[in-house]
Amino acid sequence: MEKSYPVRGVVFEGTVIRQKTPMTCVVKRSIVSYIPKYERSLVKTAKYAVHVPTTMKVEVGDLVLVGETRKISKTKNFILIKVLKKSTIKE
Repeated sequence: MEKSYPVRGVVFEGTVIRQKTPMTCVVKRSIVSYIPKYERSLVKTAKYAVHVPTTMKVEVGDLVLVGETRKISKTKNFILIKVLKKSTIKE
């Protein structure tokens, strides 16, 4: 039986870009901000190591909902809440 982690803080959507270990995936989050001086939009991306519970299955390209939780390991501060959209990419 796996521990339950309370979700607190930031909740965001992101795309799974790497799934190499059984209980961890890397999620990319894109943030779009408008710069009035240059009249342009700036896209910032950030990558987060996310804990994947044993009851969930994710693949590269899935759109997921991620929540902030207590520190799980050295790099993991986020946990997968649910899969919003499955990837259509077949390998």
